[in-house]
Amino acid sequence: MKIVILGSGNGSNALAILKLSSENALGETKIVGVFSDVADAGILKHAKDHAVNNKFINSGTESSRLTGKFEEQWIDEIKQLSPDLIVLAGFMRVIKQKFLSTFKNKIINLHPSLLPSFPGINSIKQAFDKKVKITGCTVHWVNEKIDDGEIIAQAPVRIMEGDTLLSITQKVHAAEYMLLPSVIKGLSDGNLDFPI
Repeated sequence: MKIVILGSGNGSNALAILKLSSENALGETKIVGVFSDVADAGILKHAKDHAVNNKFINSGTESSRLTGKFEEQWIDEIKQLSPDLIVLAGFMRVIKQKFLSTFKNKIINLHPSLLPSFPGINSIKQAFDKKVKITGCTVHWVNEKIDDGEIIAQAPVRIMEGDTLLSITQKVHAAEYMLLPSVIKGLSDGNLDFPI
């Protein structure tokens, strides 16, 4: 199963995937590309350190959505690698219909809340501010709505008395580092199904 990872930031989840892949712990998978919309993103450095094809692709600055010629560039770059799965790991752009239809039923996203609660940005802070007792993370299929696609798997994180926003963030990230690789391995092994 050929995998492309898209991200915008530090790339800690991508790093977890790259490490496990290099240890052959993700089943029959190969990371064939890592792309970012941020030129100096940490995710690109992690890919380089693991000798994985990586590239910054300009996305414009006028919109959080991938549109027009920028969307075309992303589609063209990814199509060349013929991925079986595209993993959004901290990718801060909204994917539009053309991208979705080009890679139909191949795109998963990692989100730091128990969807459908707290979609969108700053989800961990939203949960902290609402004083919920349990938050967590979700891996879901991507559709045209933000953080709305069919849920594949979730991992709960308990918020304890005395937890801070920082400590909760660290707990959620720790859960993410286990959940996302387990979903990738499940899809690779056939224990989880791709949409039809």
